[in-house]
Amino acid sequence: MIGQPSTSARPRQADLAEVAILFLKLGLIAFGGPAAHIALMRQEVVRRRKWVTEQQFLDLLGASNLIPGPTSTELAIYLGYTRAGPPGLLIAGGLFILPAMLIVLAFAWAYVNFGTTPQASALLYGVKPVIIAVVVQAIYGLLRAAVKRLLLGAVVVLTLVLYGIGYDPLVPLFGLSILVVAIENRQRLVRRFGPTAPHPPKGMLALGPFAYLAPVAAAAAVYSLTTLFFTFLKIGATLYGSGYVLLAFLREDFVQRLGWLTDQQIVDAVAVGQFTPGPVFTTATFIGYLVGGFPGAIVATVAVFLPSFVFVAIVYPFVPRLRLSPWTSAFLDGANAAAVGLMIAVTWQLGVTSIVDALTAALALLAALLLIRFKVNSVWLVLGGAVIGYTWRLLPFG
Repeated sequence: MIGQPSTSARPRQADLAEVAILFLKLGLIAFGGPAAHIALMRQEVVRRRKWVTEQQFLDLLGASNLIPGPTSTELAIYLGYTRAGPPGLLIAGGLFILPAMLIVLAFAWAYVNFGTTPQASALLYGVKPVIIAVVVQAIYGLLRAAVKRLLLGAVVVLTLVLYGIGYDPLVPLFGLSILVVAIENRQRLVRRFGPTAPHPPKGMLALGPFAYLAPVAAAAAVYSLTTLFFTFLKIGATLYGSGYVLLAFLREDFVQRLGWLTDQQIVDAVAVGQFTPGPVFTTATFIGYLVGGFPGAIVATVAVFLPSFVFVAIVYPFVPRLRLSPWTSAFLDGANAAAVGLMIAVTWQLGVTSIVDALTAALALLAALLLIRFKVNSVWLVLGGAVIGYTWRLLPFG
């Protein structure tokens, strides 16, 4: 039964060791983004190790989608909790994140020291249009799943409008999601509250308790580790959708509000996160290093993942009920639709800075075709883009 950790007769140390070995392995080999991570976890914990049943796995995946943060990382945390209790929660999440963080940190160091050289520029020249195609693929899949009815299509359109006129991404993500809850549960609200103004359902408050950190992060006008921490804490505590929605938050906070990074650096950061294993959210490690060196990388990584551990620990006992709640299901529908709208808006903006000539346009189109039509692993396409970009720039006319 989900809601209670495993009560195996074996020593708890054996459970912890099993969790540690599995999620360290997954942290090292889990290329391909959240969907690939989830598929690998299912193969390991349902089919091979039989820690949970297929239905229990689906319940935990649904719970991961209901709370903010990186879905595949939260699923890893849930599975560690299921197998070995609270220590398993920390070990599974930590070891799934650690390899990616160290690899991204190494890339960030190289980028800062060599990123402006022709060799590095040539690699990124071919990688960036492929990254745009990867995000387009994510949008293609999510759009069909997210827009299940006309109301949710309207949420996507309104998100594009709100983002286009300059609103913070949190406005559509939370505002429109709450509006969907109110519209889809209007009869329940009338029966429950009558003519009085409705209060937010209690279950909704648990989904975004850190949303109020946004003004805290916005208060600092100059760089500090505190500002960096609260900015990434806000992102980790309020971001719904896939890791690619991170683009919208990163651009809003670090390019437009704080002015610490350029659009080009944001694309470079996401590119590094894409062709390394593990969570896309380790993009935070890269950005933290760019703006604050090694301390900044550690602070950013801890801040962006910390809410996931907290949310999982709080929500885990209530997983069976979350699946059945009309309030949380409506909120999730609205948040997913808004997330897709944000992804569309940001992909367009970043595409302008990444697709700069005929070759990059051809790379983006070819990568999108291979991803969507032939389901090619994105890692191979990113590596291929790097090789093509590097080779092209070495040519006399490149």
